[in-house]
Amino acid sequence: MEQLAALLMVASGAAHAVVNAILKSGGDKMSSRALIDGSSALLVLPLAFLIPLPHGAWTWLFASFAVHLAYLIAVINAFESADMSAVYPVMRGTAPVLAALVSVLWLGDPITPHVALGITLVSAGTALVAWWNAPDRRALAWALATGATIAAYTVIDARGVRAAPSAISYIVWVFLFLGFGIGALFALWRGPRFLTAARSQWRPGLAAGALSIVTYGLALWAYRLGDVPRLAALRETSIVFGVAIALFALKETVSKARLGGAALIALGAAVLIARS
Repeated sequence: MEQLAALLMVASGAAHAVVNAILKSGGDKMSSRALIDGSSALLVLPLAFLIPLPHGAWTWLFASFAVHLAYLIAVINAFESADMSAVYPVMRGTAPVLAALVSVLWLGDPITPHVALGITLVSAGTALVAWWNAPDRRALAWALATGATIAAYTVIDARGVRAAPSAISYIVWVFLFLGFGIGALFALWRGPRFLTAARSQWRPGLAAGALSIVTYGLALWAYRLGDVPRLAALRETSIVFGVAIALFALKETVSKARLGGAALIALGAAVLIARS
């Protein structure tokens, strides 16, 4: 189960980087996010009639909704302020340390020296990626706020998916809450501009919506199987994929320091996987 959880989380990280690249490449970031979340909700909607309700997890679902709303506002502002290769490592890299601290102190998850080493390597790699040619203060503040909200929803959803009758029950209702709640809110917020963006961006929005189900569905499944500190750090392998996408797909300039940081993150991930 530990090995399966680790593999699920690495796959989740890869898909997550693609979703964020699609969001970054879109013109209107808030409209793009509304399309992504709305598409996810529509895709999982049929399952809501086939699975049990997430009894025991409703409080966690409402808390997750609130934190995800703050997260999405922060990530949109971060991507509007700087290149993906500059802010993505900051927002993802601050999350595993915070999530590990909260999950150990609150959830009572164990943490071994082996796992602590892996988390340290991942965090050191993200620092190397982020602080050379760092984003400006405004972009950095939004990226740090994003990292804090990632840590918060990681712990909340790890608790929620364990409280639900099954992983699939919680996964489906998370996407229904986020898609029909936050997606609709963002669409109304943008008004006519959302309709304009939807006409040109619905295809990438639908693709990213499907990938969102894959990336966070795999992450939640993994959290039900394993310990949060190790798995939260493993998900940050998305930074490695994100740097590669920024370099080869978005044609952004990626420094040697960022490439070296990505390699350090990959080493930390290898340590965490080897723990299995």
